Amino acid sequence: MRNLMLILLSVSLPVFASLPPVDIDAVTDDIYSFLSETEDIDYEDLQERLLSIAEQPINLNSATYEDLSQLGFLSDKQIDDILLYVYRHPMISLYELQLIGSLRDYEIRNLLPFVCIQSIDNDSLSIRDVFRFGRHELSMRVDGRYLEDPKRNKQNDPVYSQLRYRFKYKDHVRFGVTVQRPTGAEAKEMLYGGYLQLKKIGALQTFVAGNYQASFGQGLVAATPYHFGKSMYVMNAATTTEGLRYHSSASFTALRGAGATVTAGHWQASGWYSFLQPNDSLRHHLIGFNTTYKRGNLKVGFTMSENIYSDSVRYYFVKAAYNQHYFRGTNQWIGGVNFRYRLGIADIFGEAATTQNLRHWGYGAIVGTRLNPIPDLGLIVLYRYYSPYFDNTQGYAFSETSRLNDENGLYAGMDIGMLRHWRFAWYGDVFRFDGVKYGIPYSPSWGYDAMGEIEYRSENAWRSNVRLRSRQKGGKENYSLRYSFTWEQDRWRLVTRADGNIAHTKGGKPTFGYSLTQDVQYAWVQVPLTLQVRLQGFRVRDWDNRIYCYENDVLYSFSIPALYGIGGQAYINLRWQIIEQLSLYFRVSEKVYAPSWVREHSLAAVTRTDLHLLLRATF
Repeated sequence: MRNLMLILLSVSLPVFASLPPVDIDAVTDDIYSFLSETEDIDYEDLQERLLSIAEQPINLNSATYEDLSQLGFLSDKQIDDILLYVYRHPMISLYELQLIGSLRDYEIRNLLPFVCIQSIDNDSLSIRDVFRFGRHELSMRVDGRYLEDPKRNKQNDPVYSQLRYRFKYKDHVRFGVTVQRPTGAEAKEMLYGGYLQLKKIGALQTFVAGNYQASFGQGLVAATPYHFGKSMYVMNAATTTEGLRYHSSASFTALRGAGATVTAGHWQASGWYSFLQPNDSLRHHLIGFNTTYKRGNLKVGFTMSENIYSDSVRYYFVKAAYNQHYFRGTNQWIGGVNFRYRLGIADIFGEAATTQNLRHWGYGAIVGTRLNPIPDLGLIVLYRYYSPYFDNTQGYAFSETSRLNDENGLYAGMDIGMLRHWRFAWYGDVFRFDGVKYGIPYSPSWGYDAMGEIEYRSENAWRSNVRLRSRQKGGKENYSLRYSFTWEQDRWRLVTRADGNIAHTKGGKPTFGYSLTQDVQYAWVQVPLTLQVRLQGFRVRDWDNRIYCYENDVLYSFSIPALYGIGGQAYINLRWQIIEQLSLYFRVSEKVYAPSWVREHSLAAVTRTDLHLLLRATF
């Protein structure tokens, strides 16, 4: 009976058959377009993990909540529904995703590159298979930048290089080493990084060593800048829980040390240690622990960490009003309790934490609920409170600012997809700061942030969306509009986008900014070659009008720079699969500023040219 249902699905609901072949670049571009107004995400880590998962997709029949939460664009309810479906009857075809009511057609399409169906028997681990079927990757990258001023070029040493080796076997074993030479004044200092991760080996859920990340609960105690926060993934706000995971970068954005997670029945325990040396005079030791109990629809966890510094933490601007409640000292203890409970159509979650700071105790709390009264309607309400003395640099939770300190706010959102071709998403956030914040010279202060998007997806190959956003903080108001049109047919993909905004400061005149962008992508059939071209013009005279626009780059790299100034840019991305085991990625870009803008702001050059080259071998 079930096989007959799958046959009927493949004929009567041709979600996959009616679409062109799934392009991982197109899927990731869609995801980044939703996030391109979110400034505090570690985008390099996000792209690296998505591409890594696409190369070895998640087996839905053995997936865990932590596995699927790595994708980021799935809501908690969607993950729960997938796991419940698999628990009742393991999947035999990806067509069965259409039977999960909370997954829409375009969400299934975005999910396809990252998942697969295998029997659990094929997911076993043996040392012989690790060496026999493991996948090796070696990549070398070189970047160069040219400015018109040769003295500036020589002083900045604009050449960046990176050498990376990675090994992985399914999701069980991952190992990597990265060596990179930065640009600028630090060009003489080589950066090194490496990681080892073991997963799902008996009671050992995860073991990490080297560079890694730790995220638990809602992120008040331990988290990394990965969750989507305020974006058009409305239902994914405040989704942080992930556990221990390797980090492939050689920068100081990750922890360095070792950690492990073990499971026993309904209990899971994690412990980790990290040692960092941010500068020559300061050494930072971190010890963390988490224990979580899961049973049915209930999940409760306790997380604590201890930060030990070799010297008292100080700030460059010691007397600045905005940092008077920041942590100072040599020892900081943070502890918190988090929970999540599914009750019918409601998903209730939250976390409360405390820490000692400047002879005071600081408190932080997040509590919220997601409601799904029907499959294509989602509602979310979230309240957070961080007292002035609550300050944790190792936490990253839902917040208006990048620092969890002195904030009180209420967030609400709605996602509607009940109509066949239409999707509506909206959120509104109101917040208040009791003390002085960076860039706001008075207290108390308040603000709001509201965004809405309407999207239409045709049955053919095109879609269009309009996004409106209104923000007010510290006496500054900003109103922005974004329109984009995407067309895909056979080997072609075209994206047209227009951005515009108005900024106004109390007592001043309104300022304006806009940009126009055209992307064209074509993939040849006869040769494994993909070409992507962008042309863009912008006029942004004031920093308050800056426009964030994501830019494609070579593999494992892209950026969302802030457009500021008067000028334009163009770039060409080339991806060439030379042979099955060897691929070449190349990018050349040139940004040109108006001469009057250069003279007015004393810039070094009218034009800036960047060259990026990456060679990747797999075996």
